[in-house]
Amino acid sequence: MAHHRVKIFFDGGCRPNPGPMEAAVVLRGAVHLFGDMGQGTNTDAEWLALIRAMELAHSLGLALMEQVGVELIGDALPVIHQANEALRSGQPIAGPMRAHSVTFLALAAKAPPARLRWIKREQNLAGIALAARHPR
Repeated sequence: MAHHRVKIFFDGGCRPNPGPMEAAVVLRGAVHLFGDMGQGTNTDAEWLALIRAMELAHSLGLALMEQVGVELIGDALPVIHQANEALRSGQPIAGPMRAHSVTFLALAAKAPPARLRWIKREQNLAGIALAARHPR
């Protein structure tokens, strides 16, 4: 059982949609930006941001520490629902995002997140970091 949780915010997008994808992950106040992620849709970018968040947690050893629970927080409700369903069922989702869910489940098999939840876009620290890259 986790004694405390580490919150990891994630967000992905592309400009235009579809187009070049980018992502941001915020962990303990540090912003991690990922560009040059290929071409895709906003939904692809959101899945890739979730995957980058999991990879970052693993690379820092957070996901494997028994006393730490990793809480993944994003603002793409469909991706949150799909990823939670994949976690519950242990099966990849059907459809065009299947490959992303396979990668996500492989990472979760090593160390599942304690929680995966949705927040409003304006509360997502990773979304704020991405928006700052593209001032209007």
